[in-house]
Amino acid sequence: MKKKIFYIVFIFISFIFVQGKAQSLSSGSELLGLNAFTQEIDQTIVSNCVEQIPLIGLSTYDKENSSVATNTYIQSIIRAGGAPLLVPVTTDIQKLRAIVDQLDGLILTGGADVNPLWYGEQPINALKKVEPKRDKFELALIKLATDRNVPVLGVCRGCQLLNVAFGGSLYQDIPSQYNVAHVIKHVQQMSGRYGSHLMAIDSGSVLAKVISKDTILVNSFHHQAVKELAPGFKITARAPDGIVEAIEAYPVHPIIGVQFHPEIFTANGDTTALKIFSFIVKEAKRYRQAKIIHKHIYSLDTHTDTPLQFHKEGYSLGERESNRVNVPKMREGRLDATFLAVWLQQRERDEVSSKAATQKAFRILDEIYRQIALNKNICGIASTHKDLERLKAEGKKAFFIGIENGYAIGKDLSLIAVFKAKGVNYITLCHSYDNDICDSSTHTKKEWGGLSPFGKQVVAEMNKQGVMIDLSHASENTFWQVLKLSKVPVICSHSSSKAVRYCDRNLTDDQLKALAEKGGVAQVCVYDHYLKRDYKKATIQDVVDHINHMVKIAGIDHVGFGSDFDGGGGVAGLNGDNDVLNLTMALLKEGYTEKDLAKFWGGNLLRVMDTVQAAAE
Repeated sequence: MKKKIFYIVFIFISFIFVQGKAQSLSSGSELLGLNAFTQEIDQTIVSNCVEQIPLIGLSTYDKENSSVATNTYIQSIIRAGGAPLLVPVTTDIQKLRAIVDQLDGLILTGGADVNPLWYGEQPINALKKVEPKRDKFELALIKLATDRNVPVLGVCRGCQLLNVAFGGSLYQDIPSQYNVAHVIKHVQQMSGRYGSHLMAIDSGSVLAKVISKDTILVNSFHHQAVKELAPGFKITARAPDGIVEAIEAYPVHPIIGVQFHPEIFTANGDTTALKIFSFIVKEAKRYRQAKIIHKHIYSLDTHTDTPLQFHKEGYSLGERESNRVNVPKMREGRLDATFLAVWLQQRERDEVSSKAATQKAFRILDEIYRQIALNKNICGIASTHKDLERLKAEGKKAFFIGIENGYAIGKDLSLIAVFKAKGVNYITLCHSYDNDICDSSTHTKKEWGGLSPFGKQVVAEMNKQGVMIDLSHASENTFWQVLKLSKVPVICSHSSSKAVRYCDRNLTDDQLKALAEKGGVAQVCVYDHYLKRDYKKATIQDVVDHINHMVKIAGIDHVGFGSDFDGGGGVAGLNGDNDVLNLTMALLKEGYTEKDLAKFWGGNLLRVMDTVQAAAE
């Protein structure tokens, strides 16, 4: 690049409220000496208040080699309680990523037409000015922000671009392409301070809740509009002629798009339009709070099947792959640690097959260690609480190991100690079929009526070696017998509530209560079939519903998170490690405190792991 990119950062903080009184700088008409002026600035600093002010990114456009934004956007953010930051027009992704990592919210501004080539159409004659560099800049900004679940508001062009970014299309020109009998005028000639037509709002939408009205008067400066709606979005408002005036993606993403220009209304004192900016600032505050919480706590996912990806040529945990678990996505979601499961499909139980299963388990373990070695600068193997503390302090992600299916040990108890030495922290006693240890909850012949005689020895040996017993997939009889025999707490690494969604894999209320009484923990699973009967419609809200019920029954000290990512887990709004903050924000909305979240995200599991390991020493 011939010219250096200078970052233009304007943070405008107009009010800091202390004891109900606003502190602001003196007006420009007052002449102060430099010392008096700097003292006045110092007196406005109240750390607790400043920390609550969210940083709202504002997309800009090129004007005479400067990155600029209309002052009405800036003033609207300030009035809503946010601190605006102008994001310069650049396609340098590394620089944009560094900026987005600091943002708590993002507003996409209005302006030029969106190039139809982005959604697979050729330009028509009625297309007006397009800005290719701005398109690339804002599309990159959208991806980086939404990968991290940063709350986003799109205004006019920003609304259209959001729809395009997620796979939708646009009318390039309403008058020539929108075929209805009575098309209203969408490009008003009068000042934007005045409304030009009515907008009807869907009563069930987030926008309706924000504005508290079902119809408002809006200004209108656009000849492009949403045509085919992007997947994951819903239309929440229309003009009288049916043109889309607002879209949103809740609860999948914290995103709202409006076709009109609320910033003009807001800057001129309109209180209804201000509610839109106040809402995005409120969401940004919650996002900021979630980031701060994750900085101070240890967050864990106790079950992923990501080693199933390791055989793919060129796969790396250090790259942002298409699967759900990798270090870049963990960074985006602020997740500290993940358990990688050594999964074994249940096969025949003869000696030859059992030995083959054991050998496969060791091969997968070798693959895990190979992946960690390839990415040793950004992650490491953890087998203890202290390992996690060390790796987080080093700025690295931690990977624990669990074995899913006791089939891995065959009938050889000595292998438990061998696997322990290889860093294995838990063993799931069975998978979806009965084995030599116990009966499964799924395809079971109830061969043992719970634990086999060998299974009882396995329980004792796992206690002895300090390996956590995982009862996900186990039958109810197995569950009750293990709880009676185990001298230390046990876990269910990826199991949800049977009362909320009845299926064999989930836990009854009685099981949840008993697990809690023994000091154990149940980790809510994100596999759609186990969340909702109509599983294709499962979203992050269904995960929250399971968590709420499990906490109600077992208590906050006995519930955690075990996604089953890369093994079938993942729903709209919680579809990978990068969506972890989205769940934290949802739980904050439910009223969970930082102390609660510290327990849920890792404290409970780490307590059990510490107890199990200490008992073996």
